[in-house]
Amino acid sequence: MSKNDFGLIGLAVMGQNLVLNVASRGFKASVYNRTVETMKGFLDGPAKDTNIEGFEDLQEFVSSLSRPRKIMLLVKSTAANDINDRDAVDKVIEQLIPLLEEGDLIIDGGNSYYIHSERRSKDLLEKGLLFIGTGVSGGEEGALKGPAIMPGGPTESWEIIRPVFESISAKVDGEPCVTLLGPGGAGHYVKMVHNGIEYGDMQLICEAYNIFKAVGFTSDELAKVFSEWNDGDLESYLIQITSKIFEEKDHQSNQAVVDMILDRAGQKGTGRWTVMSAAENGVVISTINAAVEARILSSMKDQRISASSQLSGPNQNSFNDHMLPKDELIRKVKDALHASKIISYAQGLDLMKKVGENHSWNLNLGEIAKIWRGGCIIRARFLNRITEAYDRNPNLENLMLDSYFNQILEQSQSSWREIVNLALNSGIPVPAFSASLGYYDSYRSERLPANLLQAQRDFFGAHTYERVDKPRGEFFHTNWPDVIDD
Repeated sequence: MSKNDFGLIGLAVMGQNLVLNVASRGFKASVYNRTVETMKGFLDGPAKDTNIEGFEDLQEFVSSLSRPRKIMLLVKSTAANDINDRDAVDKVIEQLIPLLEEGDLIIDGGNSYYIHSERRSKDLLEKGLLFIGTGVSGGEEGALKGPAIMPGGPTESWEIIRPVFESISAKVDGEPCVTLLGPGGAGHYVKMVHNGIEYGDMQLICEAYNIFKAVGFTSDELAKVFSEWNDGDLESYLIQITSKIFEEKDHQSNQAVVDMILDRAGQKGTGRWTVMSAAENGVVISTINAAVEARILSSMKDQRISASSQLSGPNQNSFNDHMLPKDELIRKVKDALHASKIISYAQGLDLMKKVGENHSWNLNLGEIAKIWRGGCIIRARFLNRITEAYDRNPNLENLMLDSYFNQILEQSQSSWREIVNLALNSGIPVPAFSASLGYYDSYRSERLPANLLQAQRDFFGAHTYERVDKPRGEFFHTNWPDVIDD
């Protein structure tokens, strides 16, 4: 009896869709799920008459697979940033270890924190087993039709799973949206930063929407604006679905569905992990940080309702006092969004560059942008331009310094500043637009007020400072006058 090619553990929607994708490419698959009823419903429903076989016993599941076995876990990760935390992924791996043989491969396809992938790879290698930690982006539809896949692990592991991953991934210009990114936790790290950039992208779009709403744009007008933007330089999955969201009507109220949704956002933690990693590694990702904080503030709905009647500020309708012609406003908001989007990506790429160097992952930022072109949530036209930027200069210090992106920032700058200024003067919160512009201005400043900050640190803590008239690396201290409390 022939063995199956691929095994999957975890049949939530993502797992079901991904294994259906695998089976549709001609591979025979085995599935196992802790809740047997879920598996039976899947086999009798979506998986009926496919090359998918279900097993209630884990040993039988493992025995059904050809060697070297390829077993992918799509199990919810709950472990935080403590490397010693153990979660559901670890428990499944512990159950599998005694059933596997040397050279078998375990793939963690969930949103695990990258340090756990580093640990799991090392621990399993010591037992003669192979491991890949892989990010999978594209949501439920992507899993079924072709996701972007971001694997990290040894080359030996990659060659085993490569035929399956290249077959099921999204394709752009005939190229699969998957490649081995590096060893250990590289795949899960890149997926984490991908999600952080996604946070930034979504928040920037929401801020553009908020400005248009303050002016009085209807949902139909907004649908038209975003649909037109999707035909140009801003073409992306997120812009496309935003236009579709504005078109959708609520059958009960006959209002736009988006207007009936409570303004209280959720998050799964990858954005927060990205911010934590940036802080640990001394990298500025202010746009992504603003997006994470915006979600947190949105969740404080009851406090915001109370504060709205107690804290004063400009009436948001005052934006109309500076009203630009609609066509001009649309153009300028588009410029602000485009420029801020570049900043968000520049920050995310900078973070990957720094951490990749720290871990000797040898990340290829141009290749990463290339596999993000299809299947994933942040897929966008301008990812081609990012790949081209790193082709021109593999050692590019920051995306903003590439000639193509530098030119866009220069051309968009006047509109960008005007929109941020108008929003702030009208009391319309634009934290991600503002953070992006602040990052741009700080990065391009030859001199920042950190000299005063260093003087303060030296005053109260004798932390010393460097001098402008002395070589770098020489440190000095001033005997500051005593401060007498009144």
